[in-house]
Amino acid sequence: MTCPQMQLPKNRTITVLDEADCCVVGGGVSGVAAAVAAARGGAKTVLIERGVALGGSQTLALVEPWMPTFAPESDTPWVKEVEARLRAEGCDTTDGTTDYVWTNPETIAFVYDSLTAETGVRVLYHAALTEAVVEDGHVAAVLVQTIGGVFAVRARVFIDATGDALLARLAGVPAEAGYEKTGRNQPMSFRFEMGGVDLERLARYIVEELGDDWCKTRPPFFEIAQARHRDIRYKLEPFFVRGIETGELTEADAEYFQAFTVPGKPGVMSMNCPELPADRFSASDPLSYSEAVREGRASMRRVSRYLIRHMPGFEHAYISREAAMLGARESWRIVGRARVTAADYYARRRFPDAVARTAWYIDAHGEKVGDYLAAGEFYEIPYRAMVANEIENLIVTGRCISVDFLTQASMRIQRTCMSLGEAAGVAAAWCVAHGETPNALAWEKIPQTVRSYVSVS
Repeated sequence: MTCPQMQLPKNRTITVLDEADCCVVGGGVSGVAAAVAAARGGAKTVLIERGVALGGSQTLALVEPWMPTFAPESDTPWVKEVEARLRAEGCDTTDGTTDYVWTNPETIAFVYDSLTAETGVRVLYHAALTEAVVEDGHVAAVLVQTIGGVFAVRARVFIDATGDALLARLAGVPAEAGYEKTGRNQPMSFRFEMGGVDLERLARYIVEELGDDWCKTRPPFFEIAQARHRDIRYKLEPFFVRGIETGELTEADAEYFQAFTVPGKPGVMSMNCPELPADRFSASDPLSYSEAVREGRASMRRVSRYLIRHMPGFEHAYISREAAMLGARESWRIVGRARVTAADYYARRRFPDAVARTAWYIDAHGEKVGDYLAAGEFYEIPYRAMVANEIENLIVTGRCISVDFLTQASMRIQRTCMSLGEAAGVAAAWCVAHGETPNALAWEKIPQTVRSYVSVS
């Protein structure tokens, strides 16, 4: 996107709202982990969140449940702790068959509030990053828009957990977006929940009448799905094709459909759709993103009406909640000190400074889906992919680290991003306590008892 430029007055005075050892921008999947880990490491920490709930995709985008990494022993302490806290709050996370972590967005938001409060993390809600103040190769402060106006937040170390590498880009770190071959981002989704679903009737229709054994669990844990133009032929595909033929659905509406039950919400299913076509909408173009919101909401109505009219179990269903943000699988990715590529994925590469491992397949919707690693195999993600040469006191975490498009499609899942955030917080606290520079830190030289993950290389 190319837009005209304009000059702004430079003689500005900004009130400093807060000062900390560590400032985390973005309170999503990775950001909460980073903030709590930094605070536990002894760093005074402030967490800036543009919404009114922590958790990002898990809470505001309604992305549930957590998918497995397929890598053995990949869950770092933070991932295990959050799941345990969910269970303690009455959220049944385990179905006994799959490796999913079934979740409830409202419970996650409460758990994250509790964890940040317990560890002394100051959370600034409804605060949007607007600018990075860079001095001599380091971020001195960030400017945030709040209900009280624009304020500055100072810190010694900053963590970019925006998901879009926004802080890094504002600070001058180079970034790339989309598939190297086409320039397109992965498609976004606009998730929603439907209540009033007769789950037992739905399961009988799917399993007995359609003969669909794709989902191995049964209510209260149940999943339905179909994706057209894939190698897998889903039993539900003819059901959605009929909607195209009658004019009740568009081709885009029927391209991808998935829904999961929600623990603690009887009769509710979380819809991992509609998926917004990548050839029409971009997660890295603000105008296109805004158009996607409107189209997604219209698609949501078409899909829900079609289910109510035609799918057994949905006769009395209704839209009970819309996501508060689009689910962006991929937008920008920094160019860091190390860049993990598809070659590293296929080579099952290990790194001495690894901060996480995963074996989730290359799941690039609209481009390439497949190429699973064998059972027990995995690759690692190095700390150097989370830092850049240009800014010495910045760590980047989550789906926007330094990887190529296809590798990002593998490492972007929630459990991996949670582990990356935990590592970012550990690294930030270590640097504050020992006077080290984040982008020159040798993760592998931090004592193993301090690190959240230790490489097997």
